[in-house]
Amino acid sequence: MIQCKDCEYCEIGTEGKRTFKCDPFTNVKEPECIAKWQLIRLDMLVASYQGMLKWYEKLAPLQDKIFKYMKREIEDINESDQWKLDDEGEEEGEKEEEKY
Repeated sequence: MIQCKDCEYCEIGTEGKRTFKCDPFTNVKEPECIAKWQLIRLDMLVASYQGMLKWYEKLAPLQDKIFKYMKREIEDINESDQWKLDDEGEEEGEKEEEKY
């Protein structure tokens, strides 16, 4: 099996960073290259997921504050509209009494 460092589709930069120019759909040298590509993609997927989790950890306190604020606002709205419901209930009660 050929190693990636010996492959013509692999470039190693000055800092040791590897750049793969191979495409598993067009120019695969060996069957193991596809397995390596799967591992690389899986590693990239896990890294992006971990980055997303870090953002969620940063946003969690802000999200809690927003939920508390919205809950308080909704309760205030319901409380301020309560007088409308009380008047409607009294008017309906008076109408029913007038029927009898």
